[in-house]
Amino acid sequence: MKIAIVTDSTAYLTKEEQTKYNIIEVPIPVIIDGREYKEGVDLTTAEFYDKLKNSQAFPSTSQPPIGEMIDLYNSLAKKGYDTVISIHLASTISGFYSSLTQIAPTIESIKVIPYDSKITVKLMGYMAIQASKMAQIGRTPEQIITYLDGLRQTIDELFVVDDLQNLVRGGRLSNASAFIGGILKIKPLLTFDDKSNEIVAFEKIRSRKKALKRVEELFATAKQKANYPLRALVINANDPKAGNEWANKIHELYPDMKIDQSYFGPTIGTHLGDKALALAWLRDFEQDNL
Repeated sequence: MKIAIVTDSTAYLTKEEQTKYNIIEVPIPVIIDGREYKEGVDLTTAEFYDKLKNSQAFPSTSQPPIGEMIDLYNSLAKKGYDTVISIHLASTISGFYSSLTQIAPTIESIKVIPYDSKITVKLMGYMAIQASKMAQIGRTPEQIITYLDGLRQTIDELFVVDDLQNLVRGGRLSNASAFIGGILKIKPLLTFDDKSNEIVAFEKIRSRKKALKRVEELFATAKQKANYPLRALVINANDPKAGNEWANKIHELYPDMKIDQSYFGPTIGTHLGDKALALAWLRDFEQDNL
């Protein structure tokens, strides 16, 4: 059995990782002032945030054309693959996963297994990497999906945005009404709700410094409760200096823990806006026996 791994550009894998693990990233379309770009193809992260500052209208995102996905899957069949596991951003953020589940049964040349990561960014990238490793050592699709389900259960994240306007206007914040009155004055902590997988705000913090401190406190509690080694990920939106400083601080607090860094690219940046920061964590998958 030969299994291909496909994901989308919100996994924010490096080109080296895509090549090393033979992972195909499908670009998500981003629309700015009526012009459509493909994330990571003709729109870099730096270019996006520069355009975001000067855009006349609120940027939006779209789904990759389904016809192109069908062509991609058929091309993988021609290369000798008989199964493709297609790992994509949370179905509560985008309808892409739902669209793939509808077309998957109609593709006869290859078995297509759409997978809802229920998350996005590099956390989803980790899933794609682990799936690829398992495929390369001969694990079955069922074994890979079972593993991903288990890894997904260990993921948690807290993020702080500079303001909520992008999330509110984009309809991505489910309980935004509770915060609209103070939208420019507070730094609420946001997360993906464990049950609904929607972005929710659950604490109001009056400053960015206090918000980050509160995230550190909540992470410390999560670490104490975890019965497995954790790996942390600091993510920034067009603020690598702040991301690096925070990652260094987390490393000082937990010198034996693996601390990675990543970024919010155009698709996710469309919803979070400039200067967002996040701390995410999950089981240290590099210690897993695949």
